[in-house]
Amino acid sequence: MRKKILLTGATGFLGSVLAKELIKYGYSVVSLKRQSSSTHRIRSILSAITFYNTEDLDYSLLFRENPDISAVIHTATNYGRGGESVSEIFDANIGFPLRLLDAACAAGVKTFINTDTILDKYLNIYSLSKSQFLQWGEFYVLRSDVQFINMRLEHIYGPGDDSWKFATYVINSCAKNVPNLKLTLGEQRRDFIHVDDVVSAYVLVLEKSNELLGTFIQFDVGSGSAVSIRDFANTVHRITNSNTRLLFGALPYREGEIMHSEADISALVKLGWRCRVSLEKGIQLTLNSMR
Repeated sequence: MRKKILLTGATGFLGSVLAKELIKYGYSVVSLKRQSSSTHRIRSILSAITFYNTEDLDYSLLFRENPDISAVIHTATNYGRGGESVSEIFDANIGFPLRLLDAACAAGVKTFINTDTILDKYLNIYSLSKSQFLQWGEFYVLRSDVQFINMRLEHIYGPGDDSWKFATYVINSCAKNVPNLKLTLGEQRRDFIHVDDVVSAYVLVLEKSNELLGTFIQFDVGSGSAVSIRDFANTVHRITNSNTRLLFGALPYREGEIMHSEADISALVKLGWRCRVSLEKGIQLTLNSMR
C-alpha cells in the first residue's frame, strides 16, 4: 500500500517539484491549496493529487477522511512581496501551519516536515514569521508524539521559480540582454542550491524519518559551498553570453544584510545525500527552461 503524504504549497515552486517527485516515488499525495491558486506548475499530475481548499477547511475532518496520512510536508509560504498586510503574512506563515500541525498531532500523524529559512528572524516580516512558527514546532514536540523535522533552506533556485527571485531575475535579465542590471557590490556570499537537490533532500529525509533520533531535528539544505553575488552574476553573464552591463555598487545593501551564508550539510551527507547539480549546470538548466 502506498504511503500517503499531506503536502502544502504544491502549486508553488518548491512544492510543485516535490509533488512530482513524491508521485514518482509511489507516494499518494493529498494537497492543501487556496481556491484561487493557479495549478499550472502541476498540470501534468493534477489527476494524481487529492486537493482540499483551505477556505473554511475543517482540519479534523480532513484527517478523519484520510486516516492513513503518514507525514505532513509543509512548503507553503507567503513572502510578503504582494503587498500583503502583517496579519495576512502572520496567518499564512503561522496561523495556517499551526492549525495544520495541531490537527495532525490530534490525528496521531508521526512526522511533520517544515520548510524554514536561514534568514535572520528580524530581517523582515517573512523571516520573523518563519522563526515564530519554528518555536511552535519546538513547543509541540514537548507535548505530543510528533516528530518535527525542520529544513533550513539556503538560496534555492531553478526552472519555474518566481521572476522576482534574485537568481531568476539575474538569469532572465542577462538572457534578455537588458541594457543595465543594477546590483549591490556583490561581496555577500550565498549558498545557491538547485531545486532538484532540495527535493532529493526532502525525499531522503522522509524515507529515513523512522531512523532519525529525537523528536525535533534540523537539517541545513544547501550545496555546502558559498559563492559571492558578484561571482554568481558574472557566471550567469558568461553562460548567457550577455551584453548586459552589470552595475555592481548601484544598489545599497539591505539593512541587516547577511554577508556570508553557507549550509552545514554534514547531517544530510550522513544520511546518504549529496549535491548533484553544480552551479553552472543549475544556471544552464534554468536558462534552458526560459527559452
